[in-house]
Amino acid sequence: MQAQTLPVSDRAQHLRSDAGIPKQRIVDGQFSASELNIVILDRMEPLEAVWRELDRDNLNSLHQSYDWCLSWTRAFGHQLSIVWGRLGEETAFILPVEINRFHGFRTARFVGADHSNINTGLFTTRFVELASNIEPQKFAESMRRALAGRADLLLLQNIPLDWRDRRNPLALLPTIQNQNHAYHLPLLGGMASTLQQVNAKGRRKKYRTQMRRLEALGGFDYICSGTAEEQHLLLDRFFKQKAERFKALGLPDVFEDPSTRAFLHGAIDIRDRDGEAVGLEMHAIRLKGDREGDIAALAGLSRKGDHIICQLSTIDESLAAEASPGELLFWLMIDGQHGRGVSLFDFGLGDQRYKRSWAPVEIEHHDVVLPLCLRGSVGGWIHRAITRGKAFIKSHQRSYRVAQRLRRLVGV
Repeated sequence: MQAQTLPVSDRAQHLRSDAGIPKQRIVDGQFSASELNIVILDRMEPLEAVWRELDRDNLNSLHQSYDWCLSWTRAFGHQLSIVWGRLGEETAFILPVEINRFHGFRTARFVGADHSNINTGLFTTRFVELASNIEPQKFAESMRRALAGRADLLLLQNIPLDWRDRRNPLALLPTIQNQNHAYHLPLLGGMASTLQQVNAKGRRKKYRTQMRRLEALGGFDYICSGTAEEQHLLLDRFFKQKAERFKALGLPDVFEDPSTRAFLHGAIDIRDRDGEAVGLEMHAIRLKGDREGDIAALAGLSRKGDHIICQLSTIDESLAAEASPGELLFWLMIDGQHGRGVSLFDFGLGDQRYKRSWAPVEIEHHDVVLPLCLRGSVGGWIHRAITRGKAFIKSHQRSYRVAQRLRRLVGV
């Protein structure tokens, strides 16, 4: 056991996953914090009960939820180092991280970091309030002590430091702005009200044109639910179509790895207490007429509370291209969320024209970059340099287009 002092004093402990863990409660109410402990666990299971309790807070990201992380861990089997913060004997936060190689360094990253659109960690409301009393340097040092020997660098990416009026305690750690922003569309009372935030007249005109063109081709079905088997089949169709699209663009297929596919299939099976899909729900436009059964557009949505996230999407450019089925699918998905308690449609990370055309709100994300040793300082410098370079290129459209062409040529 290693100890150090924090303003809210901290003891960083290295415990094996089979260590005895007393029954925990969430920090809440009138709790008076006197001590912050950070414990590292190698398995998820000992924290399942308290973890699921933290999941109930809709401001904690779906991507750090127990079931999401479990699906990823089962598929990949990476070494886990779950960061468990406690105030006294009560849980304050959980940061689900895994250790893998990134830029050549042993790096502690959020579980499933390469396939998550928003990361917050899991914090109690009470700890968020108390975090303002913690000195940033001391908090950073407590993280270093806790993870010492496990990794060179703590790299927690794609974090909105202010998420829906709540300041993330990870803002206490050293950060750099991520090169990618997220694009959001607030959902109002109905589709008509929502469209007033964008080019409503143009949107409605395009929608009517798309509908006429698809009807002229024989019509279509909008698929937005179905059995688990049907959902898994749609995901397999997505993998096939996305691979073809990546190949046409000269880009590597980020969904090619069998473990990634297994993880996303596992996400389809994540349900809420009412049996509704929240991990991943596939939506599609399926053609009728001469192309009966062909899928022109596909997308996968996740839900956390009133927040919908588009995790993935693709189109088949050989099918009804003149009707822009991908654009139409977004209209149908957005329209279908009204009246379901949804107030935010998130198009996810990455600057693309269709996102800007739909989303009036652009959100900055940041990366926590905390070296854990001398070698990690080099890794942190490299990540910062790469991030700044990407941000510069993306802010200069001509350079960005050249970089995209080069990427296609070299296939990376």
